Amino acid sequence: MKKIILFTTFLIFSTQLFAQSKDEKLVAETVESLRKAMIDGDRASLLALSHVNLTYGHSNGKVENQAQFVEAIASGNNNFETIDLSEQTINITGKSAVVRHHFKAITIIEGKPSSANISVLQVYQKTGKKWLLLARQAVKI
Repeated sequence: MKKIILFTTFLIFSTQLFAQSKDEKLVAETVESLRKAMIDGDRASLLALSHVNLTYGHSNGKVENQAQFVEAIASGNNNFETIDLSEQTINITGKSAVVRHHFKAITIIEGKPSSANISVLQVYQKTGKKWLLLARQAVKI
């Protein structure tokens, strides 16, 4: 009887670990897709990767909703030349994923060259089989 209980516990634990590692991979792929969409200014991808209730906080305190976030990038007002992400961590709890990373970028904002060197916290929500960006907050380092 003890062997059956131990085996069942092991099986449940293994299944949960496999599901979490699969979700971590999907979240990492979503973060990378978002990075590319931001560089490309791809309106359709930005919309597809973000939640309709997105709250997008910049390190200067400005907060945008999904439409404002997408328009700023897709219109070319905030043009990302490069975005480099490092020191990324992903923590998943249920249908929520918390992603933290260091974000370095070269940008052109309203025609003026600029750069960013910030820390970012993102929250993704699993919707169906997709992970969508629900919240983002950047802070100055």
